[in-house]
Amino acid sequence: MRDVLKTEEIDIPEGVTVEIKARVIKVTGPRGSLTKVVRHVDMDIRVVKAGKDKTKVTLGVWQGRRKHVACLNTIKSLINNMIIGGFLYKMRAVYAHFPINTIIQDGGQKLEIVNFLGEKAVRNVDMLDGVTIAESKAQKDELVLEGNDIENVSQSAASIQGSCRVRNKDIRKFLDGIYVSERTTVVTD
Repeated sequence: MRDVLKTEEIDIPEGVTVEIKARVIKVTGPRGSLTKVVRHVDMDIRVVKAGKDKTKVTLGVWQGRRKHVACLNTIKSLINNMIIGGFLYKMRAVYAHFPINTIIQDGGQKLEIVNFLGEKAVRNVDMLDGVTIAESKAQKDELVLEGNDIENVSQSAASIQGSCRVRNKDIRKFLDGIYVSERTTVVTD
């Protein structure tokens, strides 16, 4: 069944500007600017004034079926994450016998993983654009990934975790690796 019109709205907080042109969304805030192209999704995206000094982003789908209407919440979450900005992932190195050594290089742009399961092989992981990595001051064997774009931060964390996969052994017994322990934002209320 088709719905004639489904809409969603997002309130834009003060200090953040949203520009939309031809389904290219640009969000500028105190931490910088992010740009996302959503031309592959057929929907109306507009910035609307909602009273004094308040603006909203309205998303609308005309004659949409279930899957097409589901794209509304996807794009809404995407824009909301761009507005929030500043994401922080914490990762912990877990090992049973051989301590995993991590070396941060290029000012937080590269990570070198040494002595994983006692192997001589060195694993190198490059961080994506806008993502920096640092060692935690409070916790031993903890890495902190920080950046404005949630997709780049989470993909960098996934690349680190994927580089430490245990191969040719029973993964129920060999639980060594570097895993995400906490996901949060840089600015907490």
